[in-house]
Amino acid sequence: QVQLVESGGGLVQSGGSLRLSCATSRRTFSNYAVGWFRQAPGKEREFVAGVSRTGLDLNYADSVQGRFAISRDISKVTVYLQMNSLKPEDTAEYYCAARDTFSGKPYWVPLTPVEYDNWGQGTQVTVSS
Repeated sequence: QVQLVESGGGLVQSGGSLRLSCATSRRTFSNYAVGWFRQAPGKEREFVAGVSRTGLDLNYADSVQGRFAISRDISKVTVYLQMNSLKPEDTAEYYCAARDTFSGKPYWVPLTPVEYDNWGQGTQVTVSS
């Protein structure tokens, strides 16, 4: 199991920016693919962005493509989600998730919640219009 701690959420006006962080103390975090998901009230949890364990392969939901950027700092065992041009529809609880993909292909980025077995507690992002 990997403990994940999200931070960086908050209240921002439409068009503003936030940077979310997903931190762990696990030294082997570089073996894990990491994804960001979000869940708004009454809606299913949805994929936002993901990064492979190498950090070289990225994947984004169409709704955030060009506005959000995921990156990882291997040395600091942290994954970031830079969110720009935020919209009210981005309002949700944001979750970081991790999956050990060391035995799989290095470019693999899992896209669905069931493919991840480690989750953080979430951080709230609220975008006002």
